[in-house]
Amino acid sequence: MATTDFDVLVIGAGAGGLCAAARLSHLGYRTLVVERLDRVGGRASTYDIDGFKVNNGAIVLELGGVTEETFAEVGAPYDVRMPKPPILYRIGGKDIDVTGGGWGFLLGKLTRQGAKLVQGLGAAREDSGLPDAELTTAEWVSKYTKNENVHGMFRNMCASIFAVGSEELPARVFLTYFTRKSAFKKFGYHPEGTIGVWRALADVVTRNGGEVWLDSEVRSLTLTDGLVTGAVVARGGESVEVGCRVAVSDAGPVATVDLVGVGHLPAGYLEEVRRRDRPSSMITVNIASRERLIEAPGMLSFGKTRRLCYIANFTDLCPGMAPEGWHLYAAAGVPKPAVGDFDEAAETELIMEDLREQVPGFDRARVLSTAVMRDSWPPQRAVAGFDLAPATPIPNLWNVGDGVKEYANGGTTACAETAKLVVEQIAARHPVAAGR
Repeated sequence: MATTDFDVLVIGAGAGGLCAAARLSHLGYRTLVVERLDRVGGRASTYDIDGFKVNNGAIVLELGGVTEETFAEVGAPYDVRMPKPPILYRIGGKDIDVTGGGWGFLLGKLTRQGAKLVQGLGAAREDSGLPDAELTTAEWVSKYTKNENVHGMFRNMCASIFAVGSEELPARVFLTYFTRKSAFKKFGYHPEGTIGVWRALADVVTRNGGEVWLDSEVRSLTLTDGLVTGAVVARGGESVEVGCRVAVSDAGPVATVDLVGVGHLPAGYLEEVRRRDRPSSMITVNIASRERLIEAPGMLSFGKTRRLCYIANFTDLCPGMAPEGWHLYAAAGVPKPAVGDFDEAAETELIMEDLREQVPGFDRARVLSTAVMRDSWPPQRAVAGFDLAPATPIPNLWNVGDGVKEYANGGTTACAETAKLVVEQIAARHPVAAGR
C-alpha cells in the first residue's frame, strides 16, 4: 500500500470542500482533496450534453457575498456575470421587474393585503417579530392573506432558495434569511457553467502545493487515540494510505459517520445525525431551443403554478454554454412533498404541464435531460433550520457543506460560509506546522 502525508485531508470536491481546501492551502496547509467523481463541483458541477454545458445542481452563484469573498482572499478569479435585471416575476401573465421596488412593489401587485405582509416582514427584523419555530412559512403567509398567487409566490421562493415548499420550511428561517442574510440579491452565471468557479479553487490548491485527486474515493478514516490520523483511499486501482493532521468532510454527515465507523462515535451524536438527515428534493428540466423562450435575461420566477418555480436563461449572458444558434435554459420545481417519498413520474409531469402552459414554444424545444435530485444526491442535505453543527465528537474532524450550514442559509453560499467558519476553527486549534 502506497503512503503519503498531508496536513489536511478534504473529502469531496463540492462547493464546501473546495472553499475549505482553497482557504487552508492559502494559509499554508499542505492540502489533499479526494473526489470520487471525474470532475470538481459535486452537486454544483457541469457536464456536456451534445455541446451544451448543463449544470447538474446549483445553477446560480451569488455576487458580493461570502463565496466571492473566498475567491478574493485566496486569489482566484470569480468570473460570474450578473444579469440586469437579475429576476423577473410573472404576475397575471406579465413579467414584472421589481428592481428598486422590493417587497412592497411585488406584493402590491399580487394582493391588496400587500401592505400588511410588508409590515410583517419588517417586524421580523427584530427578534420579537420572528414567529415560533413550529410555524411554517405557508402558515405565516396565511395570517395575512388567502390569495393563491401570493401563496404560490412564497412557495416558489422557498423552493428556489431552500429546495422545499413553504409548507415545509419554518417561517422563522424564511424571515431570517430575507431580513438578515444576503438574500441572494445579486447573482449570475459562469460562462463555463458552474464548474468554472470550482476549477479556479482547485487551481488554488495545486498552486499552493496541494493536490486534487479525481476518480478517487476515501474508503475509511484511520483513528489513533481518538483523532483522525489518515485515510485509506482507492485510486487508480490501488489502495493508498494517506496521513493527515486534520480532516474535513464534504460528503455529508451520514457518509462521514460511515467513514469513521459507528464504534468511534457516541450514541447521542449518531442519533442526532440520524434525526437531522432530512434531504430535500428538486426536479430540473434542461431545455435547448432555437428560439428564445423567455424575455428574462437571468431568471423568471412564477406565482401560482403546479410545481414550476423558475426558469433560468443562461445564453443571454453566456452564449458559449450552447452551440451557436441555440438557447439554453433550466426549469426547476420541487415535488410535494420535497422531504420524503414522492412519485417521480407524476411530479415531473406536473412541471412539464406548467412549461407547456407558461412557455410558448416549449413544445418545439428540445429537452436535453430531466434531473431528479433526491436521497443521496439532493439539492440540500438538510432542510434549513434543522442542520447539524460542523464540529464532530472527534476533535480534528469537521463537516462542511449544506448538511451543516448556518441557520437560515442555503445553497453554495451556505457551503462557502461553513467552510470559512471551519477553517477559522482549524487555524485556531491546529496551526500550520513549523517550517511550512
